[in-house]
Amino acid sequence: MFSREKLTATTKAISDRLGNDGYAFANANAIPEVDKEKRSVSFNIVVDPGRRVYVRRVDVTGNSKTRDEVVRREMRQLEGAYYDASKIQLSRRRIDRTQYFSEVNVETLPVEGNPDQVDVVYTVKERPTGALLFGLGFSSVEKLALSASLTQSNVFGTGKFLAFNVSHGTVNQVYSLSYVDPYYTVDGVSQGFDVYKRRTDASRLAIGAYSTDALGGGIKFGYPVSEVSRIDLGVNFESVRLQTFDNSPLSYLAFVQQFGNDYRYGAATAGWSRDTRDSLITTRSGTFMRASSELAGGDLEYMRLGYQHQWYYPVSRELTLLAGGEIGAAGGIGGKPLPFFKNFFAGGPGTVRGYRSFSLGPQDVFGNTLGGNRKATGSLELLFPMPGAAQDPSLRLAYFIDGGNVFAQSFQFNDMRYSTGFAFFWTSPFGPLRLSYAQPLNAKSTDRIQKLQFTFGTGF
Repeated sequence: MFSREKLTATTKAISDRLGNDGYAFANANAIPEVDKEKRSVSFNIVVDPGRRVYVRRVDVTGNSKTRDEVVRREMRQLEGAYYDASKIQLSRRRIDRTQYFSEVNVETLPVEGNPDQVDVVYTVKERPTGALLFGLGFSSVEKLALSASLTQSNVFGTGKFLAFNVSHGTVNQVYSLSYVDPYYTVDGVSQGFDVYKRRTDASRLAIGAYSTDALGGGIKFGYPVSEVSRIDLGVNFESVRLQTFDNSPLSYLAFVQQFGNDYRYGAATAGWSRDTRDSLITTRSGTFMRASSELAGGDLEYMRLGYQHQWYYPVSRELTLLAGGEIGAAGGIGGKPLPFFKNFFAGGPGTVRGYRSFSLGPQDVFGNTLGGNRKATGSLELLFPMPGAAQDPSLRLAYFIDGGNVFAQSFQFNDMRYSTGFAFFWTSPFGPLRLSYAQPLNAKSTDRIQKLQFTFGTGF
């Protein structure tokens, strides 16, 4: 069947393809030949590539605080080179990914008197990149969390990230200092470090009671493999003091009896990621993939592997389909078991909504969730704008179907839990708000249901 929309897309694709080879003003026109008796039509596509042009200058406007080099190092269209539409758009996406700007627009201007030259102008609108915040966070896990943070993701306009965070909640108490230089070298190798002190009180969760006090720090490096993928390497050292209680599961008490309460260990991490999403704030298309690994040695010896995948597909101008999943596997090495506080957990926002956070998976005889060394979760979401606020990208709704669980030793997909419901997302000036209402589809009598779940405020 004839489709004018597909015909227009065809001629545009031809013009865009020629634009990648320097023909900035190429035209492709479809001339129809109609056969009314046969009710058919043929098209003769006439292509006029025009003159091949060079880029004379690449200009940036609107960056009053951010240094010019921070913007220019993201550009892939060079001055003096042939015009390449794909590199110009790639440059725009890379500038947008820095998240230093709320808007990034690009236009191509012909040079008067020089028909074979053009100027490319990027117009940016800077956004606040520093924040001194004191606030409250609410969630179905932490209940109430007090937080304070001093964050600057574009220190003195250099593109470097620096943050000091303090968070005090019913489950987690965190003090952390983080630093990242995304261009430690001119080739885009990043370097950063983290120093933190964290206390976790798991007795307030659905899992078996225990608490940990950790003091640690580490360094990390990132190496760009291509325009959309990179490798991350790091090493972290941590000192942990574990505390169990009279009502702790017997397996927890046995672990402490065998290995003690204090641990000092180091962990090496390695990961690979690939990101082709069109935007980090309001994603409409693209994929995100990440594989991660952690190998620890010292008083604790274990290995953890994980893989995450997200796929966005624009169903229409307003509807976006998101399919995502995550799997993980872990185990002890060197003859030692996997520490129980390094287990995987599932349930709640981010995994399987509709079930209480950290409540899914193997349980002891008293109903305490123990976690597992295998994890599999997935979600299918249909994202759409808030009715009456279609032009506000910070507000979105979603209909979702979640599934997943954690397992001991091996995956048992017959034990997967499923839920469905609606979610509301708001990127507010005070932090992200996530609200969901889910109906479990195959809950068991031992499962802990929590249909309404929410988080508000940035967690640290």
